[in-house]
Amino acid sequence: MNNERNIRLLEIFFRALHGESISVKKMAEEYGVSTKSISRNINDLRNFLADHRVLMQNATLEYCYKEKAYILYSDEFLKNQELLAMVKILIGSRAINKEDLLRIVSKLKQFTTTREREKLDNIIRKEIYHYHEVNSDCKSVIDNLWKIVSAIYDKNFITITYYKMNRKEVKRKIRPTAVMFSEYYFYLIAYKDDDPDYKPIYYRIDRITSIVEHREKFFIDREHNFDEGDLREKNQFMFPGENVRICFEFSGLSLQAILDRLPTAKVVEKKDGGISVIEAEVNNGKGILMYLLSQGAWVKVISPPKLVEDMKKEIHKMISLYE
Repeated sequence: MNNERNIRLLEIFFRALHGESISVKKMAEEYGVSTKSISRNINDLRNFLADHRVLMQNATLEYCYKEKAYILYSDEFLKNQELLAMVKILIGSRAINKEDLLRIVSKLKQFTTTREREKLDNIIRKEIYHYHEVNSDCKSVIDNLWKIVSAIYDKNFITITYYKMNRKEVKRKIRPTAVMFSEYYFYLIAYKDDDPDYKPIYYRIDRITSIVEHREKFFIDREHNFDEGDLREKNQFMFPGENVRICFEFSGLSLQAILDRLPTAKVVEKKDGGISVIEAEVNNGKGILMYLLSQGAWVKVISPPKLVEDMKKEIHKMISLYE
């Protein structure tokens, strides 16, 4: 009898832990016991949580008059608004396949009550139905991601099989150094195994079809230790290049959008006609050229001279397509 009671107690606790509302009446009917037995189970759980606040992360089992049931609350649980934001970001990223997305969202929803879970389902149903992940060459981006992060942590060489932009398949033995997410894709930043100049190479993780982790260790000194935060501040569209200070005029409607996109950007002058002069330190790869061109006639690059010339050449190429 005690064994049945203990099993019921654990089942009720885990059901509460997974967001289920614990109704005394419904539980009594389900387990075929009296409501007094279920009430004693709930009191036992509440006492346990009170006696082990630190272990249980301040979790409490509280009665909700609206639902007429007990609900488990904890400071460490995701709030509904936090959960919604995370799910929306996951859907908007399009970085993982639909099967992985559905599994992750299903797990995240376990942190909500049954009622809130239904509300969340209604909010995201259409987006989930129309979800289209980006095309991928690998079976699972998140599996690749974890293998790479583990190799970075352990400082192990890896050999990857990879599809380049021209769809040529290559094999590379590399020193993995960092992982970043940008514009729908996860990227691996690595150094070639025999490159003394430590020139970083960017690989899209969804194009990696095979990863072999070696027992062989590598060492990177502090001078060449990769700074993901610095890269995120200065890089656009994950094209490599040297850091450079640029200056340009912006006459568009949303100055804040420019400042958000370029974290290092500062307005150094305001001109008549709503023109702002902006300076920023950026990575001078093809990415910054693509971004500035995307702003159309709202942007006029002032310096450096090479970027000015690159802008002119690209604009002339674009015009020639319509002549």
